[in-house]
Amino acid sequence: MDIIWFLLVGFLAGLLARALVPGKDAMGVVQTTLLGVIGSFFGGVLVVLFTDRDFNSFAPSKIVGSVVGAIIALLIYRRMKS
Repeated sequence: MDIIWFLLVGFLAGLLARALVPGKDAMGVVQTTLLGVIGSFFGGVLVVLFTDRDFNSFAPSKIVGSVVGAIIALLIYRRMKS
């Protein structure tokens, strides 16, 4: 069940990242989910490093970290694509 939640949060983080960063991205559902999962991983790691949260615990700061990580991943993706 944890994998399903991870994919769902990743997909939502990817959608939010694409909505918050202006520009056109030709991405499907799978690419958006991968973007969000990568961003969630890096954002989650950053939140764990800078706070006293456990990696496996749920916290709203991790959701914010996931979106920030997805935004960073999206910007890296755009830079590599062009």
